[in-house]
Amino acid sequence: MTKAVTATACMQLVEQGKLRLDQPAGDILPELAAPQVLEGFDTVDRPKLRPAKRPITLRHLLTHTSGFTYSGWSEALTRYEKATGMPDIAFSKNGAFQAPLEFDPGDRWQYGISMDWVGKIIEAVTDQSLEIYFRENIFVPLGMTDSGFLISSAQRRRVATMYNRQADGSLAPAPFEISQRPEFFMGGGGLFSTPRDYMALLQMLLRRGMFRGARILKPETVALMFQNQIGELRVTEMKTAAPAYSHDFDQFPGMDHKWGLSFDINTKAGPNGRTAGSLSWGGLLNCYYWLDPTKRVTGTLFTQVLPFFDPDILAIYGDFERSLYAELGRT
Repeated sequence: MTKAVTATACMQLVEQGKLRLDQPAGDILPELAAPQVLEGFDTVDRPKLRPAKRPITLRHLLTHTSGFTYSGWSEALTRYEKATGMPDIAFSKNGAFQAPLEFDPGDRWQYGISMDWVGKIIEAVTDQSLEIYFRENIFVPLGMTDSGFLISSAQRRRVATMYNRQADGSLAPAPFEISQRPEFFMGGGGLFSTPRDYMALLQMLLRRGMFRGARILKPETVALMFQNQIGELRVTEMKTAAPAYSHDFDQFPGMDHKWGLSFDINTKAGPNGRTAGSLSWGGLLNCYYWLDPTKRVTGTLFTQVLPFFDPDILAIYGDFERSLYAELGRT
């Protein structure tokens, strides 16, 4: 669930006037100045590309309306990786930034590597790695001592085992670790953390940018992050292209839900207690969080299981949320 941290860092720079939401991202990163859209493949499986109709803005990147996608939820990008040898973003190889767009910026919502580009923008503007910027400007002020991309030997001994769900419903342990010698730090994933640490970030957002005496964001900035930023566009179901890593994913089936500055927004009350206008998202290994600014409630669930959107873990998540609101209703 790295993206919420990256969005927080990005909005700090917006507050400082170092970034503007609607500025072309190519003004900061020349690699984004002339994006190409993938239109299909020829008879020998070579990608067919064309220039994008409009520039990519920082707002497009923060809202997943840029045209960048993830191969895990895109048959087209999976095919592109196979045809070109481009690495998946999860391997922290810079070659992953050669990915084309799948649609013109602003045309629709689709989850993807946009926040990894935001991480690159943060590093370009600050002349710091994300590891250092996050630590100095978010983690240390909030007392998040167990959060970062790079972990110590002592922390490695505490890393939770990752499990794969088997066909019979059992869990089998499997090796898993984000690279400790990456070519870049991912703005879209890869942070190590703990539930206690992550709750400090969530409480900061719930308390309008301040927690433990540290002002991380201005109240008006947090309010902007919590608002619909995609207009009439809709957050749509994510259809898996890699069943070993994810099931099909839609947090609110049948609901018109929106996107803020790195959050899914349910426009109606959720099924387990959260009010309309709450914010939420998850992480690949079945980690989840929500923020309810109306009832001033936030929660997070950490597990270490593949594939994503595991039905059994979702049931636990729902029970947790319902129990929390039920207890609050009795106080």
